[in-house]
Amino acid sequence: MAKTKGVSSKTHTKSQCDDYANQHNPNNKAYKAGVANKKAARSDKKHFYLDDYAPAEWYCYSNPYDFD
Repeated sequence: MAKTKGVSSKTHTKSQCDDYANQHNPNNKAYKAGVANKKAARSDKKHFYLDDYAPAEWYCYSNPYDFD
């Protein structure tokens, strides 16, 4: 059985098929809204900067058995 993109009308209702088609049609506002949401989510990611946090204590980087 070949794998294809899309939904089958044998396993989905008419409204489900229509929703899928709307979300994958570049001329539809549902598609444009999805693209805009993905773009906004990518730009809102927080970046981790090491300078924002206090440096770790000296014993975090040492071997604990050196002090026995």
